[in-house]
Order: sequence, then structure tokens, then C-alpha cells
Amino acid sequence: MKPGRTGYTTGTCAAAAAKAAALVLTGHAAPEVAEVFLPDGTPARLPVLFARRLEGIGAEAGVRKDASSDPDVTAAQTVVATVSWTAGPEIVFAAGEGVGTVTKPGLSVAPGEPAINPVPRQMIRQAVAAVTPRAVKVAISIPGGRELAGKTFNPRLGIAGGLSILGTTGVVRPFSHPALQDSLKCGVDVATACGIASPVLVPGHIGERAARRHFELREEQVVEVSNEWGFMLGLVARAPFQHLLALGHPGKLAKLAARAWDTHSSRSASPVPLVAALGKTVLGRELPDTPTVEGLFKSLSAAEGQQLACALAGQVREQVAAFLRAANAPGPRDAAVVLINMRGDWLGSHGDLSPWPRRQ
Repeated sequence: MKPGRTGYTTGTCAAAAAKAAALVLTGHAAPEVAEVFLPDGTPARLPVLFARRLEGIGAEAGVRKDASSDPDVTAAQTVVATVSWTAGPEIVFAAGEGVGTVTKPGLSVAPGEPAINPVPRQMIRQAVAAVTPRAVKVAISIPGGRELAGKTFNPRLGIAGGLSILGTTGVVRPFSHPALQDSLKCGVDVATACGIASPVLVPGHIGERAARRHFELREEQVVEVSNEWGFMLGLVARAPFQHLLALGHPGKLAKLAARAWDTHSSRSASPVPLVAALGKTVLGRELPDTPTVEGLFKSLSAAEGQQLACALAGQVREQVAAFLRAANAPGPRDAAVVLINMRGDWLGSHGDLSPWPRRQ
């Protein structure tokens, strides 16, 4: 990945908007720029789109998020802070339009609270305190955020009604691998906090839909992995889970049989040669020359496809179980594997599936 231009997180934008609104609330002129401090103490100056009084309410200000070259759903969205006086000793946070509310345990913010993470909250407190010592209510909004949240992990993490205000460093680094892993980790945290004993790891939406189609599952039981199988299996190994099911398309999961724990196409080899070689062994003949694993399975009869899928699932299970045992942690030491096609149809499986009741 080539380095790109950095930008600012929604948390930094919220802090800058809150400071601009606080300035107007206390009688200052609307600022064109708001200066806030990042968690490491570095100053950041963000342009203010607007800052104005709201009669009978307080003041509001907006800052457009510059996400740099990061492909973020919040890029170029406006983060709005509405600030009003309130009784009490501390700043009160609220979720405005397009900002979600936490509904499940396991996240860094308690259920019932607006989805404004701890570091952004501290940045907002610091920004407002630089303007006034009085307590205020700060409502953060992102117009259109409810619709955008459907493209994020929020719905499955139990964050209802919109986006989260995020950021640990205050800065967006393009194509941030740690940021992706932080988002994925939340799925394990929520499953743990909700008492899930037997999670289902899936690469993405196709796997999630198939898992819910074939099994009776709690909402928090399905955990998205994306391409980060090594990272997520490491978390699972250290979590208090009893069983593990890996479910997905063989085009992804076959890579685990080759111990490729990052399954991104640019960072792992094509699984077609592996699956074709296994097919030759299992079926006793050469398989058709196809560029994709999906095409390879489509070339087989139903019985042949099931035979190959079960054998492949066994190889995937063997390597996943070896990974879990090598972690030497209190979590599961074995796994079951289910392979599905692009339509979500069952291809084959390996391992004990009794912890996951099948749908009738």
C-alpha cells in the first residue's frame, strides 16, 4: 500500500465543531478555524463550515471531515456540534441526527450512551474547557449518518441509529490496517460481553447471510473477519469461547488450508491450484481449468461438489485447529468448518456442528 495524505478523525472534527459552537455560545464571533489538540498534544487547526446561534437552544457549528486518501464512509461528511448550557458539574454528551446509540455491552461506551468513543469525548471536553469552565451539553450529529451506518460494522455491534464518533490518535492514516483490526475486534468484544459460547466467524456479508440462513443464531454470535483470519483467530483463542465455527466461501477459506491467515487477494496466493489438486486426489481425475474456485465447483456434479467441499473443509479445520492449539490460550482448541457457494448454498462441512442448531 502506498502512503497517502493524512486527515482527521470524526472525533477531531467533533472537538473542533464543539469548540467553534462554544465560542459562539459565549458571545464570540463565529470562527473560521478552530484549533484543538490531538491526544499526543499536537495542535490541529480545522476549517469551520459554519458557526451560529440557535435561539432558545444554544449554538451549533459544523466541520467537514477530511479523511485524506482513506476510503472512509464518513469522508467529506459534515460533523455538527450543538452546544447548550446545562446544570451540573460535567459536560453531557448526546447523540444527534446520524450518530448512533450503544445498545449492547462489550464496547468502550456503556449501553444507552451515545456512540462517542472515550478519546473523542476527552478531546471535546478539552476543546470546550478552553472556551468556558461552565458545564454544557454537547450533541454531535452527522446528517445522513443513519443511512451511512448501514455500510459499517455498527448494526451488528448493536450501535443503533447512526455512526460512531471515533479516533484514538485524532488522525486518519490512509488504508489503516490497525483501524480495520480495531473495528473487527469489537465483534469479539461484543460476543464475549453478551455471553456467546460458540461464535461463527465469517469473511463478510455473504457468509453472515448464509450463517443465519442455515443455523439458529443469536445476533451477536456472527463475527465478521474480513481478511484478518490470523488476527481474529488469535483473539478467539484468548476469549472465553467453548466452540468455533468458520463459515464462508471456499475461495476464501481454502487459503486457510495453506496457512495464509491474511486472505486478501493482493497478499495471498490464488486458492485455485490448491482446490484443483485436492479435487484430483479426492475425485481421481483432473478438474476443468477455471480461473475461480466458484467456477470449479460449478463444473462438478452435486455429489462431487459435496465430496470435494467436505475434504477441503477438513483441511481448513485441521489448520485452524492447529493455529488455535499453538496459541496455548484458554479459548477453543478445535473448530468446525462449513463451506458455501456465492448464493449461500451449503457445499460441505467438517467437524462437530451440534453447538449450532440447524434451521428446519
